[in-house]
Amino acid sequence: MDPHREALQRIVSNLANKNGEIHNFIDMLNHTIKNVQVNSSNAISELDEEFDGLYSLLDEMKGSMASTIQQEEARKVQALQEQLSQCSNALESSEELLELAAQSLDIKDPVEFLKAARQIKERVTMASAFRISLKPTVSDSMTHLMVDFTLERRLLQAVNFLPVPKAPEIDLAACLVADNCITVSWRMPEDDGRIDHFVLEYRKTNFGLPRVKDEQPWELIDYIKATEYTLSGLKFDTKYVNLRVQACNKAVAGEYSDPVTLETKAFVFSLDSTSSHLNLKVEDTYVEWDPTGGKGQEKVKGKENKSGSGGPSPKRTPVNTRSSVRGSRDRFTGESYTVLGDSAIESGQHYWEVRAQKDCKSYSVGVTYRNLGKFDQLGKTNSSWCIHINNWLQTTISAKHNNKTKTLDITVPDRIGVYCDFDGGQLTFYNANSKELLYTFRTKFTQPLLPGFMIWCGGLTVSTGLQVPSAVKTLQKGENVLSGSTGSLNNTA
Repeated sequence: MDPHREALQRIVSNLANKNGEIHNFIDMLNHTIKNVQVNSSNAISELDEEFDGLYSLLDEMKGSMASTIQQEEARKVQALQEQLSQCSNALESSEELLELAAQSLDIKDPVEFLKAARQIKERVTMASAFRISLKPTVSDSMTHLMVDFTLERRLLQAVNFLPVPKAPEIDLAACLVADNCITVSWRMPEDDGRIDHFVLEYRKTNFGLPRVKDEQPWELIDYIKATEYTLSGLKFDTKYVNLRVQACNKAVAGEYSDPVTLETKAFVFSLDSTSSHLNLKVEDTYVEWDPTGGKGQEKVKGKENKSGSGGPSPKRTPVNTRSSVRGSRDRFTGESYTVLGDSAIESGQHYWEVRAQKDCKSYSVGVTYRNLGKFDQLGKTNSSWCIHINNWLQTTISAKHNNKTKTLDITVPDRIGVYCDFDGGQLTFYNANSKELLYTFRTKFTQPLLPGFMIWCGGLTVSTGLQVPSAVKTLQKGENVLSGSTGSLNNTA
């Protein structure tokens, strides 16, 4: 084809595309004009409603205040009329007495005159004209019911369109991350009495600083009236949480606050199905006894919600580097019905929980070094520590380590909490419901630890992404509490 023709065709194609873009832009402008007109009409309607409401309120106030004035007028008039009636009666009685006294002056008989004079004197003494007050009982002034709307008039003259609220400021020092809850506190840079509510947004992330790409969407909490809010029941399956707050009045929302990043400090792991015993069915954080050896069976769905997109939690071996943890080892076999966590603890304080099914006959919960042999059982080596629950004939619970055991005289809880302080050399088990202490191992951990589980009949559900509960932290500070739950272990038969 002729180069000039090709160039012309490209020009035609570009012009056609540009014309299409212009047409679309014209349509958008027309649509925007219509929206401006509609929104302006809505704004005027809302303005009319606000002023009608203001007029109605003023009319109501005027009627109420006028009624108060009329009531005060009626009270004063009634009081003055009562005083007027009393004065009229007193005047009538006084005029009658005056006429009688004038007539008595004409009496010639001394005896009759003396008698009449006494009677008149007695009546004068009792006359109401000498006992009534000649001062009005109420004043004619109504100045105490006058009004001055100078201040209110100035306020009304200052009425204007609602301003856009300023961005709140999150008080990082007052924010708290504890017990899988986040309490966020904020303040406005200056007083604004027109704030109607706040909007809190949060998202989980594995990055210390907010990023544009590869971030989860924000989750929103709307209509918060206070300047503090607690997000509860969270599952910390990421290392950090981003938070931001927005202030709203009745018309418009302001800018978001500068986002803050809080560290969750939670330990997250799954159960490693690649090396678990063949008589165990494993899926995510759930393991179940399978007497058929897993042949022809489908995976059991996990019982805990866990985000597959979550990255490594604090203080643990990252998912993409854990081949050294589990990838190269053989499956557990023989009577070692074991499954391990897929992430190792190398430092820090961590907590997780385990719930057993009611039909679970025998199970162990604990930690182990990576060198646990494929025939080894938890608690029977010098590199593993656990508590063991046996629900045959009678229910017993015991602590095991290095082929030694100690039977515990306690009630077996339906949910067990595991607290591991790697640096402090402490492994403690709790009743996860009451946070009652079950048993504590004290040692010096010299290698990374893997969560470990053994089960025979029934199933176990593991809850990860949990923070160390406040009640557990409190118990850790009381050495006298722990001393009653530690002790030497006897040789296991």
